[in-house]
Amino acid sequence: MAGQAAAGAAETQRKRRTGYTRKISAMAWVYLFIAAVFEIAWTFSLKFLDFKKIGAIRWQAYFTNREHLLVLAPLIGYILFGIANVFFFSLATKQIATSTALAIWMGVALVGVKAVDISIFKEAWHPMQFFYLALIVAGIVGLKAGN
Repeated sequence: MAGQAAAGAAETQRKRRTGYTRKISAMAWVYLFIAAVFEIAWTFSLKFLDFKKIGAIRWQAYFTNREHLLVLAPLIGYILFGIANVFFFSLATKQIATSTALAIWMGVALVGVKAVDISIFKEAWHPMQFFYLALIVAGIVGLKAGN
């Protein structure tokens, strides 16, 4: 019994000394990726959010005019995507170091936003942008490999 306690204490000391405390589950990385996807959606909900149009909605006739729903959709998306983003990010940070999770989450979101801008919104791009995005991806891979 005393031998097991001593072995457990030695293992705890080794973990503290090496910085290794626990194995990160694959689900933590999935949660982090899902959070990044919701961050991308949240970012684009901001792009379409128009408070002047929301203020001009005639609430008495809200359900009779389809355009009112289209005006509120970005606001609803902003709220729902933001909540989902925070929820999944918090799940990921239960196992992944917060600084690592934040860097990877922001990097994935940044690359995703740029990809959507180029592919869907036909934003102009320069080949050097891909070089710098590749550096971000390399950093993400390096941070993940370090865990």
